[in-house]
Amino acid sequence: MSRFAAWQALRAMGPASFPIGVRARAVPRLRGLRVAGALAALVLVAVSIAIGVVVVSGVLDGRWYDLRDLGIAMAHLRGRLDERFDPAVSYVASALIGATGILGFVGLVLLVLVWVERRVLARMQIRRGPNRVGPFGLLQPVADAIKLIQKETIIPRGADRLMYYLPPLLVFIPLMLVMGALPWAPRMIYLDLNVGVLYVIAVSSLSTLAIFMAGWSSNNHYALLGAMRTIAMMISYEIPQSIALLPVVLITGSMSLGGIVEWQADHNLWLAPMLPLALFTFFFASTAELNRTPNDIAEAESEIIAGFHTEYSGMKFGLYYAVEMGNATAVAALVTTMFLGGWSAFGLEEWVPPYAIFAVKVSAVYFLFIWLRGTLPRFRLDQLMAFAWKYLIPLSILNTFVVAVESSIAARWEVAGVVSLGLITLFNLGFTIVAARAWTRALGYRPQRERLLRPRLTTAVGGLLAAQRLQREATPDSASGA
Repeated sequence: MSRFAAWQALRAMGPASFPIGVRARAVPRLRGLRVAGALAALVLVAVSIAIGVVVVSGVLDGRWYDLRDLGIAMAHLRGRLDERFDPAVSYVASALIGATGILGFVGLVLLVLVWVERRVLARMQIRRGPNRVGPFGLLQPVADAIKLIQKETIIPRGADRLMYYLPPLLVFIPLMLVMGALPWAPRMIYLDLNVGVLYVIAVSSLSTLAIFMAGWSSNNHYALLGAMRTIAMMISYEIPQSIALLPVVLITGSMSLGGIVEWQADHNLWLAPMLPLALFTFFFASTAELNRTPNDIAEAESEIIAGFHTEYSGMKFGLYYAVEMGNATAVAALVTTMFLGGWSAFGLEEWVPPYAIFAVKVSAVYFLFIWLRGTLPRFRLDQLMAFAWKYLIPLSILNTFVVAVESSIAARWEVAGVVSLGLITLFNLGFTIVAARAWTRALGYRPQRERLLRPRLTTAVGGLLAAQRLQREATPDSASGA
């Protein structure tokens, strides 16, 4: 029996079977960890009780050090600056502080998400992921960034230098502009617009120009074709993505992102169960806009090498890789704002900082992006385009018409809001199921008529048979060795 097998047998038998030296070293360490954990739990409980007492007593309400909403401190700062200086000074100062906060947050998120996504995908695929550089591999994104910065920049012969250099920087502009309009808390909105929905739709479409510039300026046919098919997909999915936001505006009666969140907070209701078809349409269309699995047509290596960024290397490629995760974070924040109540949590925002609630929801939606990437295969381009034009766009238009009728009836129906909104929620859930099934049948999809095929490669050629054969061969050896 090998040393590893003996160690595993000792672990299975329990601590009493360990050698005396091993137990002597393990027990004090275990006791120390338990003591440290108990102390940490006590400290956490004491801090939570103290915060609860302070919040209930109302001592923090409206104070500049009320950390439940960082916008309160900014309001106090603007008031002090307006008393001493010209109002333009407070405007510029608050703008610079807010922009610096957004830039710092985006930079930190991009570094962290590279590690998080690689580790989570590794766990889903039964491997470890980055674990060498730093504790738990935390410094791996920093090491990768340093490596990419040091790499030589190669420009293709005949490429337009100005157009070639600009796209890696231009792709960040829509990300930063969208981040500025997100409401993190009641007073934490950098750009509070009464047409926030239109602003987000307009700004998010700017990335198509940068992608086409990257493919055209590379002087590479594969890069140009990759850019053209990516733009065709993005333009196609911008239509259902925009239509999916119309029901949100019709129900809430506001195009302001902050107003949409406040409507959900006032009614103690999230729009996700109320508008399920709009949520699915916006989420799926956003994955196509982000070029993420299962809609990462821009990176179909078996078809077009690497898409529009084929000729980009070093840190320029690193910027494309990073902005993908930043855009995914922005889309997760938009899903949270439009359909998951934003910073509100049924009154919990009075105790917990609203931006913390918002961050937790965004993290949950981003985890769903990672889950899809680790689970689903890539769609074909024809399947993806047909799904947009034949399925999502007609159903989105029909859903918008239904929601418009519902909102008109609810505005004229003199009943309690719980009754009207509850009936709308139940009707929309049933309508989503019936409409999806009816439309798929209208398009000719009949799964019950298709003959199921057995996976011959894994059942008859290799895979399971090979694993069973190896197990049969290893069983007598292990038995004799024991």
